[in-house]
Amino acid sequence: MSVTKEATVALVPGVDKPPEISKIEFPKLEPHAMLAEIQAATLCGTDIHLWHSAGKSMPYVPGHESCGVIVEKQGDHSDVTGEPVEIGDRVIWAYPFCGECFYCTVANQPTMCPNALRFGREPAAVYPHLLGGCATHQYVPPRSSVIKVPQGVPSELAASASCALRTIMHGFERLGRVPAHETAVIQGTGPVGLYALAVAKSRGFKRVLSIGAPASRIAVAKDWGADATLNVEEIRERRDRVQWVMDQTGGIGADVVIQCAGSMAVSEGIDMVRPGGRYLSIGEGGIDKDIEITPRAMSVKMLNIIGVRSGAGRHFYEALQFLKYGRFPFKDLIT
Repeated sequence: MSVTKEATVALVPGVDKPPEISKIEFPKLEPHAMLAEIQAATLCGTDIHLWHSAGKSMPYVPGHESCGVIVEKQGDHSDVTGEPVEIGDRVIWAYPFCGECFYCTVANQPTMCPNALRFGREPAAVYPHLLGGCATHQYVPPRSSVIKVPQGVPSELAASASCALRTIMHGFERLGRVPAHETAVIQGTGPVGLYALAVAKSRGFKRVLSIGAPASRIAVAKDWGADATLNVEEIRERRDRVQWVMDQTGGIGADVVIQCAGSMAVSEGIDMVRPGGRYLSIGEGGIDKDIEITPRAMSVKMLNIIGVRSGAGRHFYEALQFLKYGRFPFKDLIT
């Protein structure tokens, strides 16, 4: 019986060009590296942005949200809990950070590591070649934090957790304590926004308001327990959306606003936060345009504006535990 030694991949040959099915030989594994057979790979807005702009990486294998089964390894590799990873384990894995730069060692902000390999955008011509999820197999670098997928968590949800939900977990870590009297507004009802809604409901906010579109996603937000919803396709004026939040919060604004809709929603969202409140910006949207923020937002209004980027191994682990023990019909997210 022949043994497969090459991966079938969807290779993006150029900016805005459709992927082409191609073959890439399995790379020789570095010490402590592994090879995973992909069970599911999901895509998000970042992949679309890269498709439009990642010219220097062409051709590349897209996809940075993967769940796979380990089929080959070189030496030992442990997961984030210290348990050994074995052939046959179903896992997700984080970007490998260098562990040596200022951000990794001094700032303790590894997601800012300038030397990290970031999946779904590295040139396929450069070793180790298989760094995208849109393939039958993907390379798991030695420095990647690996997280075993619990039984009962579908592979497609585990894959989505390796981007959207892990970033939400990182964001809530940076947000800090949630007093029981607070109200949160979630901007966006895509996967990131709906995951944020679910986590916000589980963290004890008094009320969670959801703003987004289309109607089908608004329906999911309602099913997941949003205390009030606003459809931006029906309420089209910014001032009317801000006023809706004021009406929902007794005229003072939300204690916390979580932006999951894209960077162009930031200015509007800041208007929805009460004086002295917190604004957590997660969605980027891949739009390199300036936005206007009045200096009063940080001085007179005294807002705490929080950014978040990606996630470390602990956030992946927390995301999978949330999927396993959460009380939400997460399959509603997969289209």
